[in-house]
Amino acid sequence: MDLSTWLTFFAASWAISISPGPGAIASMSAGLNHGFRYGYVTIFGLVLGIWSQLLIVGVGLGALMATSSTAFTVVKWLGVGYLVWLGIQQWRAPARPMVALSDTGEVVTQRTLIINAWMINVVNPKGTVFLLAVVPQFINVHHPLTPQYLIIGATLAFTDMVVMSGYTMLASRVLGALKKPSHIRAMNRTFGSLFVIAGSLLALFKRAA
Repeated sequence: MDLSTWLTFFAASWAISISPGPGAIASMSAGLNHGFRYGYVTIFGLVLGIWSQLLIVGVGLGALMATSSTAFTVVKWLGVGYLVWLGIQQWRAPARPMVALSDTGEVVTQRTLIINAWMINVVNPKGTVFLLAVVPQFINVHHPLTPQYLIIGATLAFTDMVVMSGYTMLASRVLGALKKPSHIRAMNRTFGSLFVIAGSLLALFKRAA
């Protein structure tokens, strides 16, 4: 991949990362509920999800999902169900101010946060179809494919980690200043609703004809 091609993709990857979506909601939710230092691991899960999506596209499964109505529908509704489930969990979360995890008895492990974030991206067929449409435009088929996919994966990981860390910090520092249970409850329900809305939008998503 030559420099001009990479710079174009680098610019596109910022737009992809900044655009609001389930990943941004998950990052802010983690920052709100766990603080920046603990909730930051959510971003690693999101990046692993992106890499999984890229692997799906790279090995050709993305093409199968883009052409097979059944495969697309199954993955789509898995994603819808998972986002709605996360929304319900967030809606029902305890209305407590953000304090040290050791003071709350918090049992959510960082491993769980990573797996949940990975699931958000990996069961999102919209992401797979998007990568399937965008990535080939930056691939030179006359050069080895593996190094090019590694560059693309590293670029997406970098921009997503920067952007999602901003979302996480915003939630942990700005929203974390809220202390009243009524405020915390309102924020939990806001993020819960956003997850459900994201799931609903995914349910409406259709493959391009």
